[in-house]
Order: sequence, then structure tokens, then C-alpha cells
Amino acid sequence: MRNNLPKIKSLVLAMILTLSTVMLVNAQSRTVTGTVLDGTLGEGIPGATVLVKGTTRGVPTDLDGKFTLEVQPGDEVLVVSFVGYLTEEVEIGNQTEFTITLEEDITSLEEAVVIGYGSQDKKEITSAVVGVKPEEFNRGNISNPAQLLQGKVAGLSITRAGGNPNSGFNVRLRGLSTFGANQSPLIVLDGVIGASIENVDPNDIESIDVLKDGSAAAIYGARGSSGVILITTTKKKSREGSANVSINTFGTMDQATNLIPVLSADEFVARGGTDFGSETDWREELTQDAFSYTTNASVSGGFNNTSYMASVNYRNNQGIVKGVSNERLNTRLNLSQGALNNRLRFNVNLSFSNIDSEDINGGAFRYATIYNPTAPIFENTEDANERFGGYFQRDLFDFLNPVALAQQQQFVGETKTALTSYRAEFDILPNLTLSAQYSQDRRNTLSGAFWSRQDFQVGLGAGGSAQRNTFDRTQKILETTLRYETDIVDGLNMTLLGGLGFQSTTNQGFNARSRQFLFDVGWNNLGAGAIRIGNNTDMSSFANEDQLNSAFGRANFNYNNTFFFSASARAETYSGFGENNQTGIFPAFSAGADFTQIFDMGIFSQFKPRVSYGVTGNLPPSPTLALGVFGNGNRIDLDGDPLTQNDIYVGIVQNSNPNRDLKWETKQEFNVGVDFAMFNDKLTASVDYYTRNISDLLFNVPVATGAPNPFDPGRFNTVGSTWVNLADLRAAGFEFALGVSQIALGEVNWSPNFNFTLYDKTEIVSLSAGDLGFDELRFATPGSPGQNNNPIIYNRVGEKVGDIYGPRLEGLTDGGEYILSTTDPNEFERLGNGLPAGEFGFANSFMYRNWSLNFFFRGTWGHDLYNSYRGFYENADAGSNTWNSVVTDKTEFVTSTPTFNSSYVEDASFIRLDNLELGYNIPTKSNNLNNFRVYFAAQNLFTITNYTGIDPEARLTDAENNDGFTTALSPGIERRNTYFQTRSFTLGLTLNFK
Repeated sequence: MRNNLPKIKSLVLAMILTLSTVMLVNAQSRTVTGTVLDGTLGEGIPGATVLVKGTTRGVPTDLDGKFTLEVQPGDEVLVVSFVGYLTEEVEIGNQTEFTITLEEDITSLEEAVVIGYGSQDKKEITSAVVGVKPEEFNRGNISNPAQLLQGKVAGLSITRAGGNPNSGFNVRLRGLSTFGANQSPLIVLDGVIGASIENVDPNDIESIDVLKDGSAAAIYGARGSSGVILITTTKKKSREGSANVSINTFGTMDQATNLIPVLSADEFVARGGTDFGSETDWREELTQDAFSYTTNASVSGGFNNTSYMASVNYRNNQGIVKGVSNERLNTRLNLSQGALNNRLRFNVNLSFSNIDSEDINGGAFRYATIYNPTAPIFENTEDANERFGGYFQRDLFDFLNPVALAQQQQFVGETKTALTSYRAEFDILPNLTLSAQYSQDRRNTLSGAFWSRQDFQVGLGAGGSAQRNTFDRTQKILETTLRYETDIVDGLNMTLLGGLGFQSTTNQGFNARSRQFLFDVGWNNLGAGAIRIGNNTDMSSFANEDQLNSAFGRANFNYNNTFFFSASARAETYSGFGENNQTGIFPAFSAGADFTQIFDMGIFSQFKPRVSYGVTGNLPPSPTLALGVFGNGNRIDLDGDPLTQNDIYVGIVQNSNPNRDLKWETKQEFNVGVDFAMFNDKLTASVDYYTRNISDLLFNVPVATGAPNPFDPGRFNTVGSTWVNLADLRAAGFEFALGVSQIALGEVNWSPNFNFTLYDKTEIVSLSAGDLGFDELRFATPGSPGQNNNPIIYNRVGEKVGDIYGPRLEGLTDGGEYILSTTDPNEFERLGNGLPAGEFGFANSFMYRNWSLNFFFRGTWGHDLYNSYRGFYENADAGSNTWNSVVTDKTEFVTSTPTFNSSYVEDASFIRLDNLELGYNIPTKSNNLNNFRVYFAAQNLFTITNYTGIDPEARLTDAENNDGFTTALSPGIERRNTYFQTRSFTLGLTLNFK
């Protein structure tokens, strides 16, 4: 028998020593507890790691973000970390309970950039792509998503002259890309291509990514020539089983600002104007201090592998003129569900909006500026009461009481949109994913117009007139993609994407107008109008449909996070082009390398040069341009007897000649750039230079009726115009963007961001197709009175788009008459150009404890504007005494009849304090209230400019170019109907609950 006694003694001794050691350690160690919180939401972070610095001893936080940890003598610091947050170190000291707040790591969050059909790590991006997060958005009463980006992205121009709450924004990416097709970037909302921007409220946007160059946009093929803006709505998350509620409410006051000085009543009479015996400030009578209010509410949460976000956004924006308003209600539901261990994922995005708008005749702004200041608003005479509803009116040319014009004409619109999107993804293998998305985007607009029987401009002569029209657009898209990712060899990663897309769009509309009413009953009873044909009447309807089918693919390669390459191609077939050219192919490639992975570059933490090339297309403005479309002609009475009605018919006329060869506009864009970061990503920047050649631009050219149609052999032209691929353009530009994160100024942290763009303005290379074409195209006559004949914008081959031509003012005679260089339009000189030479944006963010201050400067230079107010209403000739005169620091004593010349073309460069916001986070100890913030914001605080008109903002199109297709060829004109500028002040409150 073996003797185990020595072993038993040894075991007992070891147990006694171990127990003694444990007791000794416990006598000196202690337990600490705490909670780790999200710095923005204020809620606990589950799964965060809490470690004792210099050891491996640590614990994760529980579902509520709480932890319990044993610390020993000599333990000095806790290190708290979690993915997506900045690591925090906390001294232990004598504390036993900790509350530790983690702030989001903005650099980490920006690593993922949304691109077409997916996302990509920022380090892998080899094309010109810019991502903008909510903390970088513009502040204040922002009602249109485009406003969020104004001045924030180099090369992205977002303009709106005046402050009409019903007006949209003119959005251009890298200047002019077309003048006959869509000039605005393609909007992709949560993967839905071509979605209406009304479908999303600014408060629901999580990020906006801008695909600037051809290689990035080419994956969208025929719709990418004007660039692509990807909008991702909020997918707010919270810990399992909890819900977050956010409320943001604010009120805004708008005031009219920057009104052009005019003569007082006494000065007007002294100059020779007719004295009607009153003294009226017409602009004060027309305008008001406008009060608007907005409330946004959302709830988000998650349970059982399901996450959701629902929001309601209500906005009521009043104009600075009575009768102008914009009221909108937007609701959204984003729902995500995972199944089969999250291999199968479903996403449903639903958005519905209702927009009610009221507007006035823009001429009211013109007449409020130049109407006789001695005229009264009302006139208590039998004639005035019977004919004009008591308003003062006179039978003079271009002489309309602005208050009456605003009150006796009404224009309303109701727009309803519904965007529904359903997406499913399935991981066939861990690296092979199949996805499908179906979306339907519906937009319905119902509008009404009314001219009172006593409206002096239209209604009086028509016996009153009313109009109602409707427009419906339905777009359906089905897309499916297959994504495969693998490591080909050690260090070389490849991602392949392939897909098919099918899109159909249906447009239909109806319009009816009648006149001669017994009473003012408006557009809800058009049958009360006795006359339904002739002037001030209309009845029409239309419908069309088009189909766009696509196949696309992309390959991305990443070698050791050092060398990056991407190539893509998209083939598309569109029913709206000629039968000989319905299919186009749009290829692209890009490459880049991070030199900091190859060389020791000192202070540079990234230095990535890149190069890209891409071909994109542009869809025509109508799906019927290639067809010989027939329309309605005149009424024909077959027997000439007006007493018989059964032989009256509407004739048929051909509205356009067919063109079987009509095809895509194409843009070839080459881009070189570099992304770099310094001082451990404290400073980040990008530089880009691009050149673009745009070919086969769509244009409607005049042709000889009866001549052979070269685009439809064997047939003849039946009308005087044909849509052809006419023009070629060339453009280039330089872009620079710089951002610095949290420069310490004592206790204040300053984060500045700066960008600027230099444009090589668009050059016209060609305006011809075969035997058809032009040496130049002239647009934009100043207008009536007396200046209807000579266009002032000349677009000449070999020159820049938007050149302003006219006679040069060489001086004035002793009597104050013009001395002009010439009166022959063919000898006019180039006086300026309406397109900008450059733009910049300068954003500043300051943080001090619970205070935040943000302000943003924006500027544009190198563009000229024709100041039409000066061009018509500055002179002191006898014929101008009907109207009041504008008086600026450029005004001279001129007795000639107003005639366009160089003196009215002004440099409109400007710098503007676009928006400012001061906010304070009020500390709260409530378990349910995470965030309580109040803020004050202001917009358009001041503008520095030498321009003397209403608004120096660049005019990229001309609202009075009525053909709808060539407005981009007449930039640089401030028309007299421009809505006044507004200055806004906002006071708001933000609450977050859990």
C-alpha cells in the first residue's frame, strides 16, 4: 500500500497558503461600480469594455451600461472603450462609483462612405466622393434638404434668389452639364433612384453623400451626367427593448431685407411724376413680418432583431407677403428585421408627404418697388368700387396696384407624395449576398389659379377667370444585385457587384380653365364660367410612359490597404430615344494608392493620390422627343354654319418631326485628386482637378417645313423644328476642401472647415449636327417696355456659355443722354458672364462646456448680373415718370429712354454670413430625459457685395425663358419679379427621451 500522507500534507499546506493569500488580498482590494453612457443620447452603452490600465483585468458593461469591477492597490486608471467611440481614461482615486461618458469617434463614423449600390471604407475611395454628416449641416429654419448642403461641398452650387418659401433650389454639380436635359444631380433616396426630394424631411436625414466625378456616378449610367446625391435617412438604434423619443420644435421670424432705395413721394413729384395726393410706402404695405413654426417628432427602438424609426414632421412657413405660405406634413417609417441568424434581412421604408402652398403673382414685387408713391391703396369712387373692388387703378401701361394684384389673384397648389421601398438581402454564403429592392414613387400635384372679376390685369377683361390642373407621376423600379467578396491571395481583396434594373415612369395630367363668371366662385366651380374657348380658357389632358432597362457591374480591388482599383460599366436601354440608338454603355475606372503605407511620410497620416475616368449619360426632358408626335390643332367648322354644331371638329397637327437617330447625351470626365491627412488625422483635406467633355447635347433646332427629313429617310419635315443631338461642350475645374478637428483654445474647442471651387467656365465647342446648326444662339431680351427686341445673352461657338453682350456706355452728354459704342446688335461687346468663376464655404464650430456656437460664411465671385431694376427704372426721361425710380450709388442723371447697356451689368460677387446658431445643453438628472437643448439661429445676417439689385446670388437659369429647355443658356439676369430677400431668426428646443 502506497503512503500518500506526504502528498496530503503538502496539499493541505498549499490550500492554507492560498486561502491566506486570498484573505490578505481581499483585505486590501475593493469593489467599484459605474455606468458608461453615450455622450449624445445619455443612455447606457451595453458591451463597453472597462479595463484596469496596464493589466488584462476588466469587465464588459451589461445591457444598461453598468459594470462592477474589483480593483487592487496600485490600480490607478480605468480605460473605457467601445467601437465607434473615443476611448476614455478615468482616474480611480478613492472613488467607488463612476459615471463615464463616451463621445462618438467622428473619424471612425466617417470611415464608411455610401456609394452607388453599397458603401465603401473611406480609405478605399478612389473617386471624388464627399460625405456630409448631420453635425456639418447648415442650421436654422431649413425646409428643403438641398439647403443642408449649401456651400458645404466643393463644386456643388445651390442657389435660390430671394426668400419665397415655395421656390425650390437650383442645384448644379461642377457647373453646367447640359442645357436641353436635366441639369440637377440625380437624387437617390435610400437606394431609390430618381426619388422626389419632397419625400424626405431634413430632420430625418442621417447622411448625404455626393458622387462628384464621372467614375463615381457612372454606376447610374444614363442619369448620372449632372452628378449624384445619395440621401440616407435615419436608422436610429437603441438597446434591446427600449425606445427613444426625440422632439425638435422651433419658431422663426422672417423680415424683408435689402430693399432697393427708391424716390420718396416728394422727390417723385419734384422729378415730374404725377401727384395723386397720397404718400404710400408700397413695399411696407405689401410685406409683413412672417412667423413660421416647425415641429419634428420621432420614436425609435429595437426588439427581437427588429429595429424601427417613425417620425412626423410638420412645417408651417409663412411668406413676408400676405398670401404666400408653405405648409407641409411629412411622415416616415423605417423598419428593419433580421432572420435566420441575420442571414436574411428585410427593410421597409415608407414616406408620405402633403404640401399646401399659396403664392402671388411675382409682379407684385416689381410694382411694389416702382408704383407711384403718391397713389393711395384704395379709392372711394363709384367707378373704383364697381370695376376694381375699391382699389386705386389707372389705365396706364404697365401700371398695376401691387396690393390689389396680390389680393385679387390667387395661386394655390397641393402636392402629395408617397415613396414605398421594400428591400430583401440574403447571405447565400458568408461572402455572397443576393439582394432585391422594389420601390414605387408617386407624386400628385393639384393646383388652382384665380383672377377676380375686378382684377385689373386679367380678370376685368375676361369677366373673371379660374383654372384647375393636375399632374400625376408614378415611377416603379425593380433592381436586384449579387455581391461577392473574397481574398484572391494574401493581402488582395476583391469585391464584385452585378445587377439588373427595370424602371417604368408614367406621367399624366389634366388642365381646364374657363372665364366670364357671374360671381367670384374660384376654381372649384369651373362650370360657372360661361366661356370655355378662346383667350383665358383652356382644356387639355395628356399621358405618356417610358421604360428604362439596365444591366450593371462593378469590381473593387484592395491590396494591403495600400493600392486600390475600381472599374464599373452600365448598359441601359431607353424607350424614349430613336429606334436606332436606344442602348448606351457607360464605363468607368478609378485607381489610388496610400503612400503612407509605402513610405514614412512624417506628419502625414494619409496621402492618397487618385485618378479616375467615367462616362455618363443624360435622359431627355420628355420621352416623346424622338417621335413624330401629333397634337390638337384649331377647331374646324366643316360647313361654315355656326348654327350646326355636329360638324365641328378639332384638327390634327404634327408637333414634331421624328428622329430615329436621337440618342444619349454623354459626358466624359477625367479627374485627378489627392486625399491627405496630417497630425494623426487631426487635419484632413482633398484636392481635385477635373476636365469634362460633353457630347451630343439634345436641342430643338429649326428646320425647313417640306424639306426631306434626314433623320427619317423617305419622309419630309411636317413642322418647323426637330430634336437633334446638336452641341458639344468643354469644362474644367479645381476643388479644395480642408477640415481641422477640435483645435484647443483653452477650454474652447474650435473645428473649422473650408472649401473653395475654381471654375473654368463651360466652353461651347460645337452647335451643329450634320447640315443643321448655328454659329451662335441668342436669348434673354430685357422685356417691356421698349426692350423686347434685342437679346443680351450670346452663346457663340468657341466662347463661354452665358456671355452678356450689349453696347458699352462711353459717357453721357451734357443733357444726360447716352453715348453708346454702337446700336447694331452684331457689333455689341462682351460685357460680362452670368456664371460664377468660383465659390467658397467657411464653417466654424466652437464648443465650450455645454455651449456650442456654429456660424457659416458662403461666397461666390466672378459672375455678373443684369440689374433689370436699374435697366428700366433709373432714368429721368419724361416717359419714365409713370414709375418711381430706383436710386443706388451707381445712379446717374440720365434723360435717355432706358436702353440696355454696360452700365446695368454689375459684378455680383459677394460674401454672406449664411447662418449662425448658438446652443446650450441644459444639464438634467432625470432618468428619462437624455438631452435638453435650447438654441437660437439666424440666417442671411449680412451680405458684403457691390451689387445694387435685390440679391447678388448667381442666376443660373432665366425664369422668363419660356421654352423650358434652354433656360441654362441665359444665366445672369435678375428679373423684376424677384421675390425680396429675407432675414430669419429662429428660437428652438430639442428634447430626447428614453
